[in-house]
Amino acid sequence: MPVSKEILDEIALSAVEYQMIVDRLDREPNPVELGMFGALWSEHCGYKHSRPLLGMLPSTSSRTLSQAGAENAGAIDIGDGLAVVFKVESHNHPSAVEPLQGAATGVGGIVRDILAMGARPIALLNSLRFGPPDLLTNRRLLRGVVDGIGWYGNCIGVPDVAGEIYFDESYSQNPLVNAMCVGIARIEDLASAAATTPGDVLLLVGAGTGRDGIHGASGLASRTFEEEQELRPTVQVGNPFLEKVLIEACLEALSTGKVRALQDLGAAGLTSAAVESVARGQRGFALDITQVHRREDGMTAYEVMLSESQERMLLVAAPEHVQDVSAVFEKWDVTCRAVGVVTEEQVARVSEGSNSLAAAPVPHLADAPRYRLTGKPSAEDEARRHLQLSDVPLPSDVDLGDAGEILLRLLASPNVASKRHVYRQYDHQVQTNTVVEPGSGDAAVLRIKETGKAIAVAIDGNGRHCFLDPYRGGQRVVAEVARNLTCVGAEPIALTDCLNFGNPERPDIYYQLERCIEGMADACRELGLPVVSGNVSLYNESQGAAIFPTPIVGGLGLLEDARKHCGAGFPAGGLVVVLLGANELTTASNDLAGSEYLSTIHGMIRGRPEINLSLERRVQDLCRRLIADGVALSAHDCSDGGFAVALAESCILGDTRVGVGGSVGFTASMPFAESIPARWDAALFGEAPSRILVSVAPEAASAVLDAALEAGVPACVVGESGGSRLSIGPLIDVDLMELSDAWYGGLSPVWS
Repeated sequence: MPVSKEILDEIALSAVEYQMIVDRLDREPNPVELGMFGALWSEHCGYKHSRPLLGMLPSTSSRTLSQAGAENAGAIDIGDGLAVVFKVESHNHPSAVEPLQGAATGVGGIVRDILAMGARPIALLNSLRFGPPDLLTNRRLLRGVVDGIGWYGNCIGVPDVAGEIYFDESYSQNPLVNAMCVGIARIEDLASAAATTPGDVLLLVGAGTGRDGIHGASGLASRTFEEEQELRPTVQVGNPFLEKVLIEACLEALSTGKVRALQDLGAAGLTSAAVESVARGQRGFALDITQVHRREDGMTAYEVMLSESQERMLLVAAPEHVQDVSAVFEKWDVTCRAVGVVTEEQVARVSEGSNSLAAAPVPHLADAPRYRLTGKPSAEDEARRHLQLSDVPLPSDVDLGDAGEILLRLLASPNVASKRHVYRQYDHQVQTNTVVEPGSGDAAVLRIKETGKAIAVAIDGNGRHCFLDPYRGGQRVVAEVARNLTCVGAEPIALTDCLNFGNPERPDIYYQLERCIEGMADACRELGLPVVSGNVSLYNESQGAAIFPTPIVGGLGLLEDARKHCGAGFPAGGLVVVLLGANELTTASNDLAGSEYLSTIHGMIRGRPEINLSLERRVQDLCRRLIADGVALSAHDCSDGGFAVALAESCILGDTRVGVGGSVGFTASMPFAESIPARWDAALFGEAPSRILVSVAPEAASAVLDAALEAGVPACVVGESGGSRLSIGPLIDVDLMELSDAWYGGLSPVWS
């Protein structure tokens, strides 16, 4: 074989895959062709291990306007001739190397995916994972990532409206940075990336091409980290001010009706943009790299074709329209260069003037090999699922504190504590659409101007649950994001996902990936939700240690009346608080499975999470009806930290007009408010799913219980809002200011 193993390792191709390329070309590839194959056949671009599994996910509904995977993002019909376009993607490995630029360019990349659909970006969300924040290296990563997200998003004028952050040792050397963007467009204005007409001109617009990001897709995002690798040059460098101008210029160019197709330059740069565009149109291209504007001298053809420099788009226009389209970019002072043409013959031809550099069939380049492996859980996977209550000592028996002390510890724990220190660094009010702000509800709500409607957006994941049981964990993350949308009054209508896993060539990791997708698919079908876009990030491990299997799900919900939304905090005292989804607080061992309580208080990650999807659907349907009818005055789901933490958060967030000083307390009226159950820890801090706390006027309480009975939803009155303390009989009696200080101050040391 004329190519060394070192070269193949650099572009993440195996010797077998190299031979496949030789067989397809019927010759040895030259260096430029090999680089193009390596990038497009990388895991990041080619989805070699995941594509055979992704077909399990339902991807259509009566509202879908796009085919999953066929365009840059998913598009959903929300009525009034409008489409919402949204997608989530990862920038994990770049953020581990250069956290600020890695996160910033992750934001820029997902924004351009939305722009490539012809939509104006209106919101950003993010889902982040780091190692324990008490370690300096993890704090450095956290601060850098947050700075990068805030810097880029604030500069381009797109509000960051929602997100989540979790911490676990498994992410110490492999932080996860998943960015989601949401856009809006008129349906007739949606753009395609498909280049279909021979003779059309390829226009490269935006930033000059540099050497940053070369091998980002193949070398950085498609293999595991090794200590001796110097990966810093593979991280892109962003310019958000240019991105802002690029957004406006592209949208104006599209409005002329003279742009046939639009594609962003992300992973694999010009190679991916050009090949994917013509592949969708079943065409080829002839590209002359001498026309590519550059910001560095002496760049080789290999570097030009594989550079992942940011703030670049590829447009397709008929020859007679090139001048008009170019004039738009000239007006915005954005460089626009004709670099090639679309051809009838399905061949990707690259030249440098008269010198031919590459000629490879587009179908071969675009058709990466696919691997359907056999997954198998490890013995350790099976063992950790077994959990009995007798395995968990009662805190009071081993001097771990009483229920009130544990509640304070959980509220201050990094995974539960308020993320106010983070989202205050983001501008969430720019564009003036944000109705429910970060921290005040289970999802963000954005008005759709001139319609009376609103959309809700949320993003969620739980690696611990998927680590313990990938199938049930996959089900629970779909249910969780739908439940959060429901809690603000929105009907969940579509999902996007980002699947973050370790090395899929390991049987135990492939098992996690396959079972998670199966669980997600079953939950999507039960809840009637299509997955319309997404991303897969594999090889998230170093030195043989993989991250928790972490599927991140972004959700889109619709409110026909923007006024009928709901927050998580109790809006006043004297309200009756009803628990939907349970008629008692159970003390089963599976309620503790993968819980924050078990991890924080006992240092254990064990058990088998459960979920009843039929119950989940009924609970959500009932909750949305109560909000729409104006009966439910607040709604907050029980998730991390369980029932007691959810209650505390609803108290702390009460009357958000005046912040913490206006919080509303709670007094329990449940049966065990007078008698302590043997396993009060499971009752208070267990994380059984499908439970929502709603507050209602006293005169509506009986009707709510009747409606629950009719809907087949277990429900019970758990107490009344009011006062300045959280009181649950002899178990918990804590001043709200103390609870607030713990919750709001939990992450303060990270920023001090």
